[in-house]
Amino acid sequence: MSRMLVDKEAIRALADILTETGLTEIEIAEADSRIRVARQLTAQVGAVPAPVASQPAGGAAESGKSAPGAAGSEADHPGVVPSPMVGVAYLTPDPGSPPFVAEGAHVAAGQTLLLIEAMKTFNQIKAPRSGTLVRYLVSSGEPVEFGAPLAIIE
Repeated sequence: MSRMLVDKEAIRALADILTETGLTEIEIAEADSRIRVARQLTAQVGAVPAPVASQPAGGAAESGKSAPGAAGSEADHPGVVPSPMVGVAYLTPDPGSPPFVAEGAHVAAGQTLLLIEAMKTFNQIKAPRSGTLVRYLVSSGEPVEFGAPLAIIE
């Protein structure tokens, strides 16, 4: 009977990332091993909502993003670019720089749209096709789940 070695340090690091970012699950795979850590968030009476669930007063109108009810229609848009991973989205290469692509600008297939930080690695998310970047659906520093809509290209 073979005995599987468990990397407790990696599990703790993944759990810390879940806590820090407000994500519900994360997975890493290397060679023949795979670690997946997930948590279930439960609502508690009188509990303060997690940062992911909260919306600052006037946030949708001020940021130019659609109201929460309209998010479903954006996710169904044929030009949506979904997140290929769980992590934290960044629209700029560093805090003082402009976005990789400005909303309304033309993008070429393969051009970097944004970064997703996962496991302290910044992954370039590239445009799957040429077109116009209509809108980003995430903000810099916002946690994203696998498959979450990131942007719309028409």
